[in-house]
Amino acid sequence: MVKKQNLLNTQIHNLTMQETLQLVAKNIEEEKQVHHVVVNAGKLVSMQKDLQLRESVNSSDLINADGQAVVWASRFLGKPLKERVAGIDLMANLVAMAHEKGYKIFLFGAKEEVVKEVAEIYKEQYSKNLVAGYRNGYFKPGEEEQIAQQIANSGAQMLFVAISSPVKENFLYNNREILKKVNFVMGVGGSFDVISGKTKRAPKWMQNSGLEWFYRFLQEPKRMWKRYLVGNTKFIMLVFREKIFGKD
Repeated sequence: MVKKQNLLNTQIHNLTMQETLQLVAKNIEEEKQVHHVVVNAGKLVSMQKDLQLRESVNSSDLINADGQAVVWASRFLGKPLKERVAGIDLMANLVAMAHEKGYKIFLFGAKEEVVKEVAEIYKEQYSKNLVAGYRNGYFKPGEEEQIAQQIANSGAQMLFVAISSPVKENFLYNNREILKKVNFVMGVGGSFDVISGKTKRAPKWMQNSGLEWFYRFLQEPKRMWKRYLVGNTKFIMLVFREKIFGKD
């Protein structure tokens, strides 16, 4: 039984990167489905008021702490998580695993030129047989079921969804029955943009220092200032409130 830590109304699995990979591999081999999600400070803040997002996240089979701030908060609250399991790093490891074990992946999200570029990169890096299919992340609500069916029928064992929150979490939750054929489903946010080279990821020292958000903010300050500066302040307040009152 994997131990969980309850932080801000969220049950986060206390796993390292390696333990997460081993758990995913075991479930795929046993032909079970794992619905995975990562949480960072911004998502945890949103989940306090967005009850649909909270339900979508907490109903997942596996929840990792993507943000270093979440790991620090867990230690401050006396509920320490072992380490940060960044979504983009987990995805990279899982794609390598898929190639090694002969699994297929489906890429869903981002702009058409971006997701196409990611598919081509993986085909060149690994094998043309790795990618079962791909689709951009722009759709109307009435198209959700059709897209989910396309993914389910692709023969993919792994699905990576690069769409912003809460759309990706709700898509995966709402279509969980159709997607049962896919052994592993995961939201990966803006990872396709990084893999394609459209955006740059922060240097390793900034990632380890919990400053990856600041690097992202510097790239797009007009678009990101509210998400990070306002969101991070709210997160700190929520953590202190839980520390003082001992409850979410």
